[in-house]
Amino acid sequence: MTPGDAVAAWLAELAEQRRLSPHTISNYRRDLQKLIAAAGETPLAGLHGQQIRRFVAQLHGQGLGGRSLARLLSAWRCFFAWLGERGAVPANPCAGIRAPKSPRLLPKALSVDEANRLLDAVEDDDPVLGARDTAMFELFYSSGLRLAELAALDREALDSILREGEVRVLGKRSKARLVPVGSMAQRAMAAWAAVRDNLAGAEENALFVGVRGRRISHRMIEERLARRALLLGLPRHVHPHMLRHSFASHVLQSSGDLRAVQEMLGHASIASTQVYTHLDFQHLARTYDAAHPRAKRKP
Repeated sequence: MTPGDAVAAWLAELAEQRRLSPHTISNYRRDLQKLIAAAGETPLAGLHGQQIRRFVAQLHGQGLGGRSLARLLSAWRCFFAWLGERGAVPANPCAGIRAPKSPRLLPKALSVDEANRLLDAVEDDDPVLGARDTAMFELFYSSGLRLAELAALDREALDSILREGEVRVLGKRSKARLVPVGSMAQRAMAAWAAVRDNLAGAEENALFVGVRGRRISHRMIEERLARRALLLGLPRHVHPHMLRHSFASHVLQSSGDLRAVQEMLGHASIASTQVYTHLDFQHLARTYDAAHPRAKRKP
């Protein structure tokens, strides 16, 4: 089996048996292509730890950061473990190798005022597209959805959104969760439901569609959100995940309930959610600096 055939077989197994998302499969494929390119003429069974360390150092020197290298090493490690189970390699050359550390970047979130500006009704050249965009962005912020989760929603989701104020989404590793939908998002979804058929194809089951009447692409959602933020004069580039971060940060600021935020975001580990406590602390620190008489800086 050639390295390329081995990679294809492993990725097919991940997609079919573990049901990983196409995005994850694409990332693994890209990471393994780097491995094959770095190995060159050396067979996979002939690689050892020192060579893997050299590959990682070379990629780091080319500008790949610590988090990207950690993900890459994880993919390589799992791939070699799979090969080892089939007797194709004598040992896992990635065992015990760690990526260089990089500073942990906090997720960027909008302020409450910025979120309100972004979601308030705006005039659009095409009112149908405007209604769709408002519904999408309200749902992002109201329920903390991922981009892929929102784009994958079907029109059947409207019933539970409008009647029950909740939406069921399929998250990572095909794990379903039920999240609440706020009244403003419900109102925006009702407005979109009233005009959706003006844009959607007769047989299209997607909840959100593009100008061709088919399920809207991730890229188009990103472009429409960035365009709206630019038109409103927001002082930063706004992307869909920023609305998810804003949802988490603002709910945590108001409730302090980290476990509830974890469940709504669909995080498998509470550690993934704890990053928002740092954002919350930053907010408190700014309030303290501005209000406490002993914290104010002298002019």
